Amino acid sequence: QELRDDMPSILADVFCILDIETGCLEEKHKRDHFTQLVGACLICVPDGMLKERLDPETLESLGLIKQAQQFNQKIVKIKTKLFYKQQKFNLLREENEGYAKLIAELGQDLMGNLTSHLVLENIKSLIGCFNLDPNRVLDIILEVYECRSEHDEFFIPLIKSYMCEHQTLCHMLGFKFKFHQEPNGETPSSLYHIAAALLQHNLIALEDLYVHVSGRVVAVLVVLSSDLDKEKEKEKEEEKNEKPPDNQKLGLLEALLRIGDWQHAQSIMDQMPAFYATSHKAIAIALCQLLHLIVEPLYRRAAVPKGAKGGLMTPLRNKQALRPAESFDDLSRGVFAMLCYLGPHMSHDPILFAKVVRLGKSFMKEVRTDTRDSLLSCFLSTADQVLLPSLSLMECNACMSEELWGFFKLFPYQHRYRLYGQWKNETYGNHPLLVKIKAQTVDRAKYIMKRLTKENVKPSGRQIGKLSHSNPTILFDYILSQIQWYDNLISPVVDSLKYLTSLNYDVLAYCIIEALANPEKEKMKHDDTTISSWLQSLASLCGAVFRKYPIELAGLLQYVTNQLKAGKSFDLLILKEVVQKMAGIEITDEMTVEQLEAMTGGEQLKAEGGYFGQIRNTKKSSQRLKDALLDHELALPLCLLMAQQRNGVVFSEGGEKHLKLVGKLYDQCHDTLVQFGGFLASNLSTEDYIKRVPSVDVLCNQFHTPHDAAFFLSRPMYAHQILSKYDELKKAEKGSRQQQKVHKYIAACEQIMAPVHEAVVSLHLPRVWDDLRPQFYATFWSLTMYDLAVPHNAYDREVNKLKIQIKAIDENTEMPLNKKKKEKERCTALQDKLQEEEKKQLEHVQRVLHRLKLEKDNWLLAKSTKNETITKFLQLCIFPRCVFSAIDAVYCARFVELVHQQKTPNFCTLLCYDRVFSDIIYTVASCTENESRRYGRFLCCMLETVTRWHSDRAIYEKECGNYPGFLTIFRASGFDGGNKADQLDYENFRHVVHKWHYKLTKASVHCLETGEYTHIRNILIVLTKILPWYPKVLNLGQALECRVHKICQEEKEKRPDLYALAMGYSGQLKGRKVHMVPENEFHHKEQPVRSATPGTLQNGPGNTGNYSVSLNESIITKGSKEKEDKEKTTKEKKEKKDKNPGSTPEAKAGGKDKQKEEKPTDSKEKTPKADKDKRKDDKKEEKSKIDGKSAEKEWSKERDLSNDSKTKEGSKVEKNAGAGSMKSLVPRSEGVESERGERALPLSLANQKGGNQKALPAALVLSASHGCALSFHTGSSKHSKSASPSESPHSNDKDNSKRSKSTSKDKSDLAKPEKTSGGKKESRHDKEKSEKKRDSTGAKEEKKQYPLMP
Repeated sequence: QELRDDMPSILADVFCILDIETGCLEEKHKRDHFTQLVGACLICVPDGMLKERLDPETLESLGLIKQAQQFNQKIVKIKTKLFYKQQKFNLLREENEGYAKLIAELGQDLMGNLTSHLVLENIKSLIGCFNLDPNRVLDIILEVYECRSEHDEFFIPLIKSYMCEHQTLCHMLGFKFKFHQEPNGETPSSLYHIAAALLQHNLIALEDLYVHVSGRVVAVLVVLSSDLDKEKEKEKEEEKNEKPPDNQKLGLLEALLRIGDWQHAQSIMDQMPAFYATSHKAIAIALCQLLHLIVEPLYRRAAVPKGAKGGLMTPLRNKQALRPAESFDDLSRGVFAMLCYLGPHMSHDPILFAKVVRLGKSFMKEVRTDTRDSLLSCFLSTADQVLLPSLSLMECNACMSEELWGFFKLFPYQHRYRLYGQWKNETYGNHPLLVKIKAQTVDRAKYIMKRLTKENVKPSGRQIGKLSHSNPTILFDYILSQIQWYDNLISPVVDSLKYLTSLNYDVLAYCIIEALANPEKEKMKHDDTTISSWLQSLASLCGAVFRKYPIELAGLLQYVTNQLKAGKSFDLLILKEVVQKMAGIEITDEMTVEQLEAMTGGEQLKAEGGYFGQIRNTKKSSQRLKDALLDHELALPLCLLMAQQRNGVVFSEGGEKHLKLVGKLYDQCHDTLVQFGGFLASNLSTEDYIKRVPSVDVLCNQFHTPHDAAFFLSRPMYAHQILSKYDELKKAEKGSRQQQKVHKYIAACEQIMAPVHEAVVSLHLPRVWDDLRPQFYATFWSLTMYDLAVPHNAYDREVNKLKIQIKAIDENTEMPLNKKKKEKERCTALQDKLQEEEKKQLEHVQRVLHRLKLEKDNWLLAKSTKNETITKFLQLCIFPRCVFSAIDAVYCARFVELVHQQKTPNFCTLLCYDRVFSDIIYTVASCTENESRRYGRFLCCMLETVTRWHSDRAIYEKECGNYPGFLTIFRASGFDGGNKADQLDYENFRHVVHKWHYKLTKASVHCLETGEYTHIRNILIVLTKILPWYPKVLNLGQALECRVHKICQEEKEKRPDLYALAMGYSGQLKGRKVHMVPENEFHHKEQPVRSATPGTLQNGPGNTGNYSVSLNESIITKGSKEKEDKEKTTKEKKEKKDKNPGSTPEAKAGGKDKQKEEKPTDSKEKTPKADKDKRKDDKKEEKSKIDGKSAEKEWSKERDLSNDSKTKEGSKVEKNAGAGSMKSLVPRSEGVESERGERALPLSLANQKGGNQKALPAALVLSASHGCALSFHTGSSKHSKSASPSESPHSNDKDNSKRSKSTSKDKSDLAKPEKTSGGKKESRHDKEKSEKKRDSTGAKEEKKQYPLMP
């Protein structure tokens, strides 16, 4: 079997190792064993191989050599001869002729036909003739090449042909480099050049040469800003004293780059730290030069701007260099890699910077048609790693900044912001030079900001601009941090930003968003009740900056959208500010009456008289905002998210937050929605709006938008569509008559609104439409104040202002004539616009009113009861809308008045007003601060109407006397308004108004005494709003003043904001005292002469505030006397059982003494006559306590005119009547309850304890009585369980005897309203009677009266 070829060599190596190891051992027998082993193997291992590897002593013992000593001597002699003995070649001094001829041969003119091949032949001849040393000849060739380094194409082929071994050439070059490595030695550039050329042509290997060149990598120290000045001085001294040591590696690298050998250059750079090589200016410039040459053809073809003349660059003659790029794909062969190695040091060559940017720009324009993702990502990486860091190192080069923006603006904002984020947060930490630049920029920014004031905005602005061209992220970061601390800097900073470039504005937008999204900053103050001031400052800055300068808004709007999607509503503050500043749409609930009036007019009137600050010149900025919203499809999503977020604030965000903050956030969300919706309505074209806003049923059912917000968004769409359809019909058939125009308008309304009527049906359960028609519902929600009335006063006011302005301009002698002319023209044009707008609105209102007149008969069906109809109207229409905006509050009040004026069938005006005023506690308690203002404004408008009717009998008779809304009996055969006996007369109406004022006082006092922050704040706001019309009665005003004074004392130290509100109201209330009248002037307290009017007045001297006016809403047919007698006898029996003294508010307020006073009165008043009068009252009051089911049964029974059922109903209701006076707040109707899909709450005031009742949403709380009759009881207490018939005597002959007591009781009642039922004291007599009453009827009937609905 044959052995492997390398077996002898392997064995020899093994023996060599064993030889060394056994030689060290002391045991001789082991050494002998080794010798025997080697001797045995001599047959397979040649002698020569063993002699090479084994020790001489071992060889001697094996017998392979005679003597070890002689063998050693022989080795030394051979080595000396090989390595140290010089060959006998001729040296230069010995045979100078041969070398002279050699130098002459190499130095001759190379321009002719001379080739390297001919010269090589001559050199060989010379070597042979003169016996020249070949290595010396090679050295001389290199020397001559060094001197004539431009002749690469001659010397490279010559050396290639001449030499045989690469190592020899490498050693010679290394010897030359070593020669220049002296302390003060300087390596000539020609030596670098020939080394680079030889490397490029692969005549030597880089790793062989690299060991011969010197070059130490010097660590770069990061210098902090505090040491900058010292460092500069040191640098100057060092430059004077000594040169930096010569680095041959960098010299070689530069030479490689200059001849275009990127492959070897890259190898050298890879062996150095990142960006170390290019941090040397010469190398950076050499690399830039190479890049110029490569991109030149592509740049000339694709990226040269029109009209630019560029100097053509001569390409490299070197065939080994990289090929120039002809297309964008060629750039990936090496250009992007070179750029990455260059990094921030491209700042040395702004021209190359511009070329790369322009190439990127032209690529982005091409890439739109041909998507090349890899190249796109390469350009983005270049922008991140090269362009932006280089811009930071360029000293305030605004042109480069603008060039870069030309490239960047082609990217979507997401890409740009990513680049800015990297630039700001990472790039500055990666490069030592940039660390230094950052420190310098911060120092300079501090210097400027310390000196920035309103007076020196211009010079400071120039300095900011200069600093921002290179390092905008660092500068803006510092400026924004200052603004967050000092909000008074906002105005000067905004003015000083006018010298920025477009790129800087974009970076500013990013920096603002980053500051807003800072997770380390708390968006609430430490007290958790208010939004942090830093967020408010940034929001103000956003509004001002984005309005004044052309900055892209998409990023900011998307940020707000994303925050809303995440359920965070703090940042809506930003959107609010931006819309306010850019579109001039201001949202405030603190409007004056004049402003509110102006807001009901056209767009021009709104702009002139509707806002506090006249924000002019918003056309361009609002157009920019609109474009940003439409281009990025953010208009509808923002609306929907805001509409949904309103409830999200309460239910999702509100759990852990302070109630005050939740209210503020809710208001902010709602106000921004109203403001934003107003902006879209006034700025979007009809097509844009209709295209983006879906129908109301889609908004509500699919997007879960609350109904009020859905109609708010849809309303402008309906108005647009109706007008466009109207114009279309007018053009189709040209008729100038007004009547024809009205008919066309109505036809247009029907066409547009018919689908809406169908759509709204799905919003509520079918039973809702038993009372309200969808047409009525849609009409209410689709109209605005603009449609109902023309604000002539506001138009006249603004026109007069303009006339005064024109007069002032004429009288101004200092104003130049041309300016005078312009201003006068502007005012005149504005005046004409306003007058034209007024005329247009007047025509529109007339058309709308005509339409409503035709529609009104089909509005209300009232299939259940009038009470139920009013309930649904208030729940589904009035209450949700009256707190939506200030204009809507006015609209709701005016709409109620309009429905009344139109003589709408089945609409009981009196009942509607009564339900609004009867008990406002729950409504007020469930409002936010701004909702309270709107609710107060609504009540104010309602009170204004009521006060107008109350003020004059003639006005009342004209506007109410013959109207169905003031009917107290609705006949089965329909109504004939001519029957005066069915109308509420003027005096009774005055009593009702007094009762409403009393109810308002009672509710106000209750809220003020709860101690709850929300109750007190809201009622004070409401009271302030209704101050022009309430209180009008002196004793009610005094009661309020007393309670408010108490609040002022209690809250002065505890809750300053409540104290401020209370003090403000108190002062205004005192000012209104002169307008208040005594109670007997407000309404006649004496019992008027009895008439056949079914609404009877009850007023007794013992209880001046306790009277009952019953408005019977059921359809009562005038039946036989027997039926009435039956009822009377039934009632008389019941009365005798249930007679006992009740606990009136006066009794509770007055305590034991007052109750003692009442006892004789009670006994006197328990007469058959009083019982007889009371029976009539009870008969009308009975239906107010019946639940929904019994009401429906009664309705059908009454319609059938069944006497038996009537009698049963009377006896059944008698029980309920005993339960006490009517509670004004009861659960909503079952139909509405199930429509909302919520669990009904028993809202009985009797079930509440003190001030701890839960605040319910305003839209859910209203006084809904399930019966058919409505009673007004001002004496009814929140906690009273019974009301004795004797407390409200009817006999006139008792009046005078009890008047003195009534006055004292009134005062005590108003000064000390009732406490909670648990805290009041009762006499034993009262207690026993009331307990019996509760046992017999009260507890049971309360359960019946307020059923818990599933």
